[in-house]
Amino acid sequence: MEKITATWWHPEDKLIHTRISGQVDAADVSTWAASLRQVLEKVEDNGSFKIFVDLHGFKAVDFDTHKKFRDIVPLTLAAYGWRVGYLDLFEEANGLPLYNTRGIRCFAAAHAHQDETKIALYEERYSRPQEHFFTDPGAAAKWIRSVHE
Repeated sequence: MEKITATWWHPEDKLIHTRISGQVDAADVSTWAASLRQVLEKVEDNGSFKIFVDLHGFKAVDFDTHKKFRDIVPLTLAAYGWRVGYLDLFEEANGLPLYNTRGIRCFAAAHAHQDETKIALYEERYSRPQEHFFTDPGAAAKWIRSVHE
């Protein structure tokens, strides 16, 4: 699978699409995280966004890379008032503070990943009207584009 570490801003839809896929190492994770931060800077102060987190095809080359990767989405979105549903799996995440950087808030999230077992569990236990989990990136993109504030 092709290695992708990029994030795009679609202001007409208030949509951030962030993607990391392929065999990735720690440097790739850093590149991807930086792309996400750069795009978040494009959201206007006191604005809002929805996000498509496309991890379909993601494979960390080692455990240290996976460790570096796993906190990026939950901690980044917490900075925009969003608590990712699957954080309920981790007791240590119970006190994660939510705040709104520059007054910006996230209002919906779609997540795509190829692990059918994990995604089925997440969808069953942690989905909600404004957050869903998918194994099909096309279905995730279609759903997130349909969500409005």
